[in-house]
Amino acid sequence: MVNTLKDFRPVYVVGIGLHRYQKMSETTFVDLGLTAVRAALDDAGMPWAGVGSVYHGNAFLGMAPTRIMLRHLGGTGIPMTQVENASATGSSAVRQAAMDVAAGFSEVSLALGVDKPAAFNVASSKTGIKSLDAGRIVPFTHFALLADAYMQRSGASPEEIAAVAVKNARNGAKNPYAHRQKERTLEEVMEGPAISGSLTRLQCCPIGEGAAAVIIASEAAIKDMGLDASRAVRIAASVQKSERLYDTPGDYDAELTRETMAACLDDAKISIHDLDVLELHDAFTVEELLYIEAMGLAKPGQGAAAVAAGEFDIGGSCAVSASGGLLSMGHPIGPTGVGQVAEITRQLRGEAGARQQPDAKLGLAHMLGIGAVSLAHVLAK
Repeated sequence: MVNTLKDFRPVYVVGIGLHRYQKMSETTFVDLGLTAVRAALDDAGMPWAGVGSVYHGNAFLGMAPTRIMLRHLGGTGIPMTQVENASATGSSAVRQAAMDVAAGFSEVSLALGVDKPAAFNVASSKTGIKSLDAGRIVPFTHFALLADAYMQRSGASPEEIAAVAVKNARNGAKNPYAHRQKERTLEEVMEGPAISGSLTRLQCCPIGEGAAAVIIASEAAIKDMGLDASRAVRIAASVQKSERLYDTPGDYDAELTRETMAACLDDAKISIHDLDVLELHDAFTVEELLYIEAMGLAKPGQGAAAVAAGEFDIGGSCAVSASGGLLSMGHPIGPTGVGQVAEITRQLRGEAGARQQPDAKLGLAHMLGIGAVSLAHVLAK
């Protein structure tokens, strides 16, 4: 028997906070993180002393950054754990914090993501096994090849794939925490030179610095601390999977997404078409199309047409990447998955302002990490 989150006590997001995602600056990781945590504590209406554990997602900071950052809030002696899972680092921190509270080890747990850019140090380069591509297939080349295959398969044009970036830039322009806060025309997105294949610069996510924090609490903690239960958002399901050997050829990230999403939706007892908001791993424009089709939100080969029809705009059937997504909100690695949960929480509370999806009740956060791993969280109003 495999236990899922629903087999334990309910857990809720009660506080969210962010430091804007931005280009590399002189701001220290300590200042980035403290800004997000203090904002989350203020949002929840609770003191730092009420937090019982911390899961801190970071990929670039190095060894043991958590306590030297959080000691400025007070040394309370609580357990603190660093989490690293590539691009899914922040999502993994949220899952660990949710499981900690659900299982009763803590009444309140902090999921935190903080990162600053640094050189990629990927373990696959140290296995002693030489890569067949000799390192030539870097991420943007990999996704340019997938974009080419998608166009051949679906009949979509480069412009239709680039339209994903236009939509997400429109959303990011309304988000004060986004790395890119400027609307873009299709002509601007298509401007060269291409990074690889048909992918231009604005079709690739910016990797900068930033921080995001989410406070997760039990029902008992909400009651005992006198927190505002009307603003609490339940984490209804959380699923994590890793790549396996698939029976059918194709994009392993899409296949992994398909399996993870199916399990998460089944655990939450909902359909993909019940979702009002969706934050997904759109590090490159083609990824949004591949994953909405793998999830079943669009039919195979019809993702680009659905984007063009406005189905995934704010106000459409499901707002996809209302935050601006990785393409405009940004992808600072450690904070990314935490920030997705913060955005969905804001949407379900009805507090997203100009980005608000009307009458949002259900949301899902999806991330992938090289290795490959996939995580999905369903949040419910």
